[in-house]
Amino acid sequence: MPAETLPDAPAVLAGAEPLDSQWLRVRARLRVSFGDAAFNSWLKPLVLAGEALGADGDIHMAVPTRFMRDWVANHYSERLREIWRLENPTVRRVIIHVRPTGATQPPPVKPLGAGDVAAAPATAIRPAIAAATPRGMPQVREMDDVERELSAPLDPRFTFDSFITGKSNELARAAALRVAESPTVTYNPLFLYGGVGLGKTHLMHAIGWHIRQRFPERRVVYLSAEKFMYQFIRALRFKDTMAFKEQFRSVDVLMIDDIQFIAGKESTQEEFFHTFNALCDQNRQIIVSGDRSPSDLEGIEERMRSRLGWGLVADIHPTDFELRLSILQAKAEKNGLTNIPQDVLEFLARRITSNVRELEGALNRISAYASLVGKPVTVPSAQEVLQDLLRANDRKVTIEEIQKRVAEHYSIRFADMHSPRRARAVARPRQVAMYLAKQLTSRSLPEIGRKFGGRDHTTVMHAVRKIEELREIDAAFAEDIDLLRRKLES
Repeated sequence: MPAETLPDAPAVLAGAEPLDSQWLRVRARLRVSFGDAAFNSWLKPLVLAGEALGADGDIHMAVPTRFMRDWVANHYSERLREIWRLENPTVRRVIIHVRPTGATQPPPVKPLGAGDVAAAPATAIRPAIAAATPRGMPQVREMDDVERELSAPLDPRFTFDSFITGKSNELARAAALRVAESPTVTYNPLFLYGGVGLGKTHLMHAIGWHIRQRFPERRVVYLSAEKFMYQFIRALRFKDTMAFKEQFRSVDVLMIDDIQFIAGKESTQEEFFHTFNALCDQNRQIIVSGDRSPSDLEGIEERMRSRLGWGLVADIHPTDFELRLSILQAKAEKNGLTNIPQDVLEFLARRITSNVRELEGALNRISAYASLVGKPVTVPSAQEVLQDLLRANDRKVTIEEIQKRVAEHYSIRFADMHSPRRARAVARPRQVAMYLAKQLTSRSLPEIGRKFGGRDHTTVMHAVRKIEELREIDAAFAEDIDLLRRKLES
């Protein structure tokens, strides 16, 4: 802002009344001048940073963030100074500092340059805020104001070192590490997708930590799609969409978790679409996660799905037994759980197949049981402690999976499960599949019947009774059914 030389103002009013009383009237006039929306968003956070007017006619004020300081200086400076001079003609300039909420009063700061409203250096009064750096990683720089305002905190447990790699997730981890280590944008965007609890969020946090440690000058923002939407709604409500746009377009690495959350929310998708394009045009890195591939995202506009598939799409498959066992062993070793026998870990790896979060939760429950009750951990005790979790996992097998596994076991076509054929070589395996569907899923009899070519629920009832009878009289057949059930459960 150009320098302005003001004539000497009369000193008669200087110090005539406390500065905070004058500030109350200035606040009231600011609200009238700019309206409630702008006042609440940008001017209400302003506070006095000193108890008296300086001898040079400077008033020192403070806001919580650097971004807010710059915005006030650029958009409200002229009117702010004018209103202060109406209250106190000795005021020459208003100097804005950055002081996070709860910080102590700032020491005197020499103004930078001349103008109506000067922006004082944030470091002069802002205390150092160290990030919660993961153990074993060099201390990362503190987050700047935009990162603190936009980004969710990164979990220090989620690093590349703590991510257990197997066949199901090796591509996703390799891609994430490549993006985190590259000084230039490699894949844009990187899209990670997979089911719940398979490691998408872990990898995104790991990318964030790695970039902050390796490239401290890069501004990294991580947040959920839900938080992005809420911030956009808030900007619309207070008519601050330009500030919203500028904030998100100023980041170097933008990570959006669970993009499927904005499905069907057209205005949010529109804004994310433009943010995405603006960052790509500036060669900034974008990383997105979802529960399915971009092409399969329902409720997301076609142009957005196309953009999300531009770069590298890496999927994370459900874990296999070996990976689940490795995760449990690593978790037990890290937490010093030496009281968990190997056979119990193998039991957990076989029975809890849904996701890693439930797997780790089961290990924690067993460890707590052993610690609180004082009994040794065995497979029977684990079954007792985890009976609700085991039952829930037992019933997460899908009918389609049952049909495929039974068809493979009896060497028939998958299509025969739905066909009207009644030949014994086809009918018996179909009855076995219906029986297992009743045992291993929570589907009703009519629902099961519809999955088998639209058959009536009485047909399913007959199949269940028939298989139960055969199990009682034919030991080899019963063993066959048990084998199929174990395969499906593991």
